[in-house]
Amino acid sequence: MSDVSGSELRALMAHVPSVEKLMASVEFAALIGEYGRTQVLSAVREALDTWRAGAQSGDASVSALDVAQLKSSVEAALRQRNESRLRSVFNLTGTVLHTNLGRALLPDEAVQAVMKALTQPANLEFDLGTGKRGDRDDLIDDLICELTGAEAATVVNNNAAAVLLTLSALAPKKEVIVSRGELVEIGGAFRIPDIMSRAGAKLREVGTTNRTHLKDYDEAIGPQTALLMKVHASNYAISGFTKEVGLNEIAPLARARGLAVAVDLGSGTLVDLSQWGLPREPTVRETVEAGADLVTFSGDKLLGGPQAGLIVGRRDLIAKIKKHPLKRALRVGKLTLAALEPVLQLYRAPEKLSERLTTLRLLTRPADDIRLAAERVQPALQRTFGERYAVTAEPMFSQIGSGALPVDVLPSYGLVVRMADGKRGGRQLLALEKMLREMARPVIGRIADDALRLDLRCLEAADEAQLIEQLKGARA
Repeated sequence: MSDVSGSELRALMAHVPSVEKLMASVEFAALIGEYGRTQVLSAVREALDTWRAGAQSGDASVSALDVAQLKSSVEAALRQRNESRLRSVFNLTGTVLHTNLGRALLPDEAVQAVMKALTQPANLEFDLGTGKRGDRDDLIDDLICELTGAEAATVVNNNAAAVLLTLSALAPKKEVIVSRGELVEIGGAFRIPDIMSRAGAKLREVGTTNRTHLKDYDEAIGPQTALLMKVHASNYAISGFTKEVGLNEIAPLARARGLAVAVDLGSGTLVDLSQWGLPREPTVRETVEAGADLVTFSGDKLLGGPQAGLIVGRRDLIAKIKKHPLKRALRVGKLTLAALEPVLQLYRAPEKLSERLTTLRLLTRPADDIRLAAERVQPALQRTFGERYAVTAEPMFSQIGSGALPVDVLPSYGLVVRMADGKRGGRQLLALEKMLREMARPVIGRIADDALRLDLRCLEAADEAQLIEQLKGARA
């Protein structure tokens, strides 16, 4: 619309209610009670300023200044402003340990422990036996050592921090020997060479990308060598003409030369996953028993706990690591320790782990159970999207995620959305994907092969009912 004349604008402005009158009105009293006077006052002023700007361009009506309408507008603005940026979502991506969606979901025991730590004082650094100051690692290091066979343990805020602290404490200005094929980069631009540089260690690469031999390590050892290091390949795999030196070969060499071996196990597991039909990964205990002097691994990947980095190994090396100034900067808080302890305790009863540990329960969920869930959700999704789209329940493959077992997939089931007329639906499918993301509880799927795909592996019973109910009120 064109700009209004001066006389018309003055006439419109005469209808603008005073801020004081609005704030004193019955309609705004409830908002002040809920959000506080400061926030409501700011929102009222913003609403009136927006109306004035519209009036100047001829895009405003007097009816919008009605107290009830202003209250509705201000309330919507306040609700949006106070909505949490961290929101629950439906993870239908097919990736169980999705880095961008928070990785491992905690079991109920951990949730209850965190709630208690949030609301009650706790002996975080207080020795109840002596009545003196304690070490927060004492809360869980015995349990970690019991489960891993290590002599000592400590915990920091993630595995990248664990690697950084280990190198900073044990190899400053000295060389660390690593196979060129293990110089990985994982999500978030975490690169082993960069971590070494920040830690003040000097990287000594040996071998080639696809083949490294024991003699490569042996010949590289010199007066400046501090550590031999092995790094889990994480989110990539090399196949074909390859050769990797196992820990069972490196450890004797290191001992013969008076050196320590550190292993970055990445998403380390405490149990043999193959007993549940999952691909086998080396456990932390096996790594320690194979001769690793130090092992670093994540708490929120295959272990199924909160974000944390665990360092286990020789008592003298752990003591040196704990004395380093970076340890205090990288230490975990009471909420992480509160969540980690009950998760670790679940491993004391491994025969019940697939029922109690959320991550393992999702990874071992039978495909037939997921298929039945897909068949129950399909009608609701079809009604939401309408006849322009064909929604079918189909088999698909899930991924473990977070760099764990990158080439292995899990048989799953989900819903696939395509154009009903068989045509490619690029923009339409993107619009549907966006619509799902903008729901009250966002639904996160993925687009692949000209279809919107929703893998239901991570949709358990309670979430399934909520998703169906949410879809009832939506229309594409």
